[in-house]
Amino acid sequence: MKLATLRRNGSPENTVAVLITEDTFTELEGFADVGAFLDAEHTEQTAAVDAAATRTGQSLALADYAPLISNPSKVFCIGLNYRNHIAEVGEQEPKFPTVFTKFASSLTGANDVIEIPAEDHRIDWEGELAVIIGKTGRRISEEDAPAHIAGYAVSNDVSMRGFQGRTPEWTQGKCWDAASPLGPWLVTAEDFTQDAKITTRVNGAVVQQDSTSDLVFSPAALVAYLSTFNELRPGDVILTGTPAGVALGRRNEAGRHPWLKAGDVLETSIESLGTSRNTFS
Repeated sequence: MKLATLRRNGSPENTVAVLITEDTFTELEGFADVGAFLDAEHTEQTAAVDAAATRTGQSLALADYAPLISNPSKVFCIGLNYRNHIAEVGEQEPKFPTVFTKFASSLTGANDVIEIPAEDHRIDWEGELAVIIGKTGRRISEEDAPAHIAGYAVSNDVSMRGFQGRTPEWTQGKCWDAASPLGPWLVTAEDFTQDAKITTRVNGAVVQQDSTSDLVFSPAALVAYLSTFNELRPGDVILTGTPAGVALGRRNEAGRHPWLKAGDVLETSIESLGTSRNTFS
């Protein structure tokens, strides 16, 4: 099953959760976003999906994607979680997940324009698999963790490396407003391709390509770890880290990092989860 959050008439305040079937979408009446749908009782979810299935869908080409989850209670992010990225930046494989956070305001839609801030020109791409929580839990075992995962989505931890590098703690370079695309849609766990290929392109050129099999800490392991100290709730988001190929680890012919600039198009694709496509301005 695929779910998305769409804007009506271009309004960020007027959004609706939708069910996607092939190349059409149908509104899930009563739910402003996917997070609200996940937080509902199972009987309410089933009734909304059944009702949507009886109506004629609209063309997916008309979809205006809002951030998949409008107001998550938590957005956890994991650094240094792909073995090849760890090698790329010269670090040691961590014993525990490296955790930082974003905020709801950090998220943006799958096709939205992302602004290059005047305060930092060192803008980097970081394609990531997002885990979306569907069931409340605290101190969840790794064995039980899959039952708490509603599904998966495409994300990109667009990073302002200048601010990130100011101190040993990364958050100030990671939580800028409307800079991290999440979506276009959530694919429920049973339809997600395990060990999926993840690909990031800048202006059509592949800059990252790997499989989620290279993760040090799996989605289940992250759910277990993070739920040790915080109750996870429906709609919470976990960004699981990025593979090798970031601008920070590259140099162009002039010896400079190829930071993102105005006019660049960033595409992030994950097998079975779709593609986000964001232009920078």
